[in-house]
Amino acid sequence: MPKWSVIGFVCAFFALTAHAGNPPRQVFIAGDSTASEYGPERAPRQGWGQALDSFLDDSFAVRNRAKSGRSSRSFIEQGWLDGIAGEIKTGDVLLIQFGHNDAKIEDPQRYNEPRQAFGQWLMRYVDLARQHGATPILITPVAVRRFDGSEPVDTHGPYAQAVRELAAAQNVGLIDLTRSSMDWLRALGPAPSRDYYLHVPEQQQADDVHFQRRGAVAIACLVVDGWKRLDPSLAPHAVRDTDCGAPATALADQAAQRYPSLVVSEDELAVDQPGPHGGAGQTTAYPFFRDVPGLAFEFRKRVLHKGAGIGLHQHRKDEIYYVLSGNGRYVLDGRQHQVGPGDAMLTRPGSSHAIQQSGEEDLVLLIMYGKSPTQ
Repeated sequence: MPKWSVIGFVCAFFALTAHAGNPPRQVFIAGDSTASEYGPERAPRQGWGQALDSFLDDSFAVRNRAKSGRSSRSFIEQGWLDGIAGEIKTGDVLLIQFGHNDAKIEDPQRYNEPRQAFGQWLMRYVDLARQHGATPILITPVAVRRFDGSEPVDTHGPYAQAVRELAAAQNVGLIDLTRSSMDWLRALGPAPSRDYYLHVPEQQQADDVHFQRRGAVAIACLVVDGWKRLDPSLAPHAVRDTDCGAPATALADQAAQRYPSLVVSEDELAVDQPGPHGGAGQTTAYPFFRDVPGLAFEFRKRVLHKGAGIGLHQHRKDEIYYVLSGNGRYVLDGRQHQVGPGDAMLTRPGSSHAIQQSGEEDLVLLIMYGKSPTQ
């Protein structure tokens, strides 16, 4: 059989199915417990395959056939690939992710040595997809949460490499989920990453292989992002952004920042002031990041206590107010507006505005405006 170009095939498939009224394109997942479906009785455990359809529009139908505990070998020997064979058709996609259970040398029903047997079993999935006119996409196994200090440990070594080599040799599309999920783990760090895996103290679970929902969604995002890189024509069919994960250089990039990122508490910043611009009463300002160099905007919280206001003044720059709580009377270019929680006010250069607290509750505003060139 001739080697197919995965990009050319998928693009042609999209063109053929672009007409209204065609059935959804099926996306089959053949994999293990990291991708499989779990019922509510297993909550909060979820596989990334459960979250995949939340990233795709209704021109796709996800058929998650991943099964817990299976290797590339046992999935076939137990007949699960036969089930896919009975449904997959021209234009469909087969996502293939194994490796976790193939490495279990203590279990001869699942074990595959990585240099030859693993690739041979994976090739059966590739052949099946191509025989039915579908597109196979190989996926390296998702990372186990294991760290040596702050560096994730690659527990899949030769198995991930075998997938990469098979994809290159057989001209099959590859999503290198091992690398992208390890980079994601590195950027998250050892402690924060625990919240994405199945660490559930109330259930006495401390599982560094499987995910709870936030982890399943994060990994599904990495899968769709990798798929879009293989086939840019997928992008219009992605209903969520896939700007997720981080490059391998993320921590080095942070260390090289001229001005570091910061977390501050408003308790350290409170400044009591009279109403600005000739306003009445007393206010409390929280000038977040005021002295941080290189920041192009001012961002602050201002609390207008009872009877307080910001006096009328004309603007030379854009400014946004957002009401967090309380109520007020906002004057913009001679017209008064009653404002409350959830209201946002934009004042453009040349306009004049003022605001006065009303009622019994403090009026709390978030304020943002660009710094002048001299600041």
